[in-house]
Amino acid sequence: MKPHLRQCWVIPPEQNEEFVAHMEDVLGLYQCPYDEKNPVVCMDEQPFQFVSEVVQPISATENHPERYDYEYRRNGSLNVFMFTEPLAGWRKVIITDSKTKKDWAEVIMYLLEVEYSTAEKVILICDNYPTHTIGALYLAFSPEVASRLLKRLEIHYTPKHGSWLNIAEIELSALTVQCLGRRFEKRENVVSEVNAWESSRNKNQKSVNWRFTSSDARIKLKRLYPQILMA
Repeated sequence: MKPHLRQCWVIPPEQNEEFVAHMEDVLGLYQCPYDEKNPVVCMDEQPFQFVSEVVQPISATENHPERYDYEYRRNGSLNVFMFTEPLAGWRKVIITDSKTKKDWAEVIMYLLEVEYSTAEKVILICDNYPTHTIGALYLAFSPEVASRLLKRLEIHYTPKHGSWLNIAEIELSALTVQCLGRRFEKRENVVSEVNAWESSRNKNQKSVNWRFTSSDARIKLKRLYPQILMA
């Protein structure tokens, strides 16, 4: 044991009916066969801060990697939206200056009318963040437009403290490690690098092979399920 160490973790509530209901709902969607007309798309987002160096970094050599100083200068922030369709090995990254309800509504419109314009309905998996609501569409667009969009959108929320159920979170982690894990001075640098990452990953058909099912959950996560006492 190492009691001096601590690790941030997502700790789900035990014996909670709402958690397991949303968990099994999402896990059931991951078991559905590929359907071009009704694709299952995962969505997540995260903020990103771009900064500039105060001290010039020391270039890498054969003996040591590049070295940079702990001090930096904040140049602003932006928001990274991640959409991914696991069964198609596809993802789309959209960068906005903020993360309001209107921002979310606008990227949802883009998803429906550009990326999936021929789909009958997009089945969207996302967390229950306050901006991820159907009301956001009515805030951003006219009632006619909002209603038209909602007819082609089916939202399924991951449970609170259950973000690990969202495959888009895995894609965001890959983006952070492979692309955003270094300092960027300007917004256009971030956009350029993210676009290159997205293009390469889509071209190589990188995907997530999700194997965890509801049957697995009922065994391995039994403590999360309400205990039903038989009469």
